[in-house]
Amino acid sequence: MSQLPPLRRPHRVSSTRSEVWVLARVVVVGAGYAGVVAANRLAAAGRPGVTVTVVNPRPEFVERVRLHEHAAGVSEAVRPLRDLLHREVRLRVATVETIAERSVRLDDGDRLDFDYLLYAVGSTAAQGSAGLEHAYGVADLDGAESLRTRLRSLSAGARVVVVGGGLTGIESAAEIAYAYPSLTVELVSPSVAAWLPASSRARIARRLVNTGVALRTGVRVTGIRPDGVQTEAGWVPSDCTVWAGSFAVPDLALRSGLPVTADGRLCTDDTLVCVGQERIVGVGDAVAPPDSVGSHLRMSCQAAMPMGAHGADTVLALIRGERPAPVSIGMVGQGISLGRRDGFIQATHRDDTPRGLAFSGRAAAVLKERVCRFTVSSMRHARTYRWLPGPTPTTTTPVPAPAAATSRTPPQW
Repeated sequence: MSQLPPLRRPHRVSSTRSEVWVLARVVVVGAGYAGVVAANRLAAAGRPGVTVTVVNPRPEFVERVRLHEHAAGVSEAVRPLRDLLHREVRLRVATVETIAERSVRLDDGDRLDFDYLLYAVGSTAAQGSAGLEHAYGVADLDGAESLRTRLRSLSAGARVVVVGGGLTGIESAAEIAYAYPSLTVELVSPSVAAWLPASSRARIARRLVNTGVALRTGVRVTGIRPDGVQTEAGWVPSDCTVWAGSFAVPDLALRSGLPVTADGRLCTDDTLVCVGQERIVGVGDAVAPPDSVGSHLRMSCQAAMPMGAHGADTVLALIRGERPAPVSIGMVGQGISLGRRDGFIQATHRDDTPRGLAFSGRAAAVLKERVCRFTVSSMRHARTYRWLPGPTPTTTTPVPAPAAATSRTPPQW
């Protein structure tokens, strides 16, 4: 992709009451947590001449933090996007095939021009063990819907095997065991909640067992078949296998010739501007800012929403012809739902490392649910959305070259 032309500075009038901005067409690619917050914050700024268009493959918003609940049939994870988007935001239901210099090509053959683009395509399930086509997933709505249908068809005593000991696997296993007590639910993984302190891991394991989940830890799955999974320690029969492994990002940036990391995330500077492409700003799971501001940011709506808000502020600064501020985001905790009546909360420092405070039980389940509801409410009121600053003071750093991928923990709130 060729270098984009220099930024135009806005024309201003000598008035203490008003300011005239250049016309600016902003296209937001993706309507997940980061994309919706970014679009709403841009529209709510009320800048004359600035139009915001969201491009998303479906007209609904998917609450990814509720997909395990959706799969188990205890709640719905879908709501109309128009109910969440600012009234001035335009919605285009389509898939972006490629990003060109000043336009995007859509899967219906149309082209949409932009002056600035917000890249917010999110993440999806990564390919894992051989035979993954025989497993169900909860990384996206289609997978959760398929799993929901399969679970409803199982007879009492059927075996459900959940592969993966991260947050997705823990929450999925617990939710299925809660919703279907007649099924045998087993979680298979080398470990459970490996990123947490030993005391927290032990508490989560005990509560999983109390929920009705059998744990088979210390083993790795090497293959999946329609009737079970193969592990390094032997065969585990299964009537329904749920894949809850790691996450990956769409290859849109790679296909479009934009700078990406080894795992396909868009490379940005510390203000979230794409390296070498000053009209493109990246937010959310599919973005890799420099380690100085982003090494602690895991794939989660807890990171995606402030990234979306900061990305919107960056675009507004670029339209004004100003230097955007470096991003600074602090994390607050990790919450795990363990069915509808139990949960686990781990407080963290702003760099996402665990603190000494952790609690579980009904209070943790209530707090997790309130966080999920507050998340949606915050998206609607993006103009006033605020977040904790990052763990260290931020200063402008040199623009990085595309770097190797860094590991991240599974998505969570």
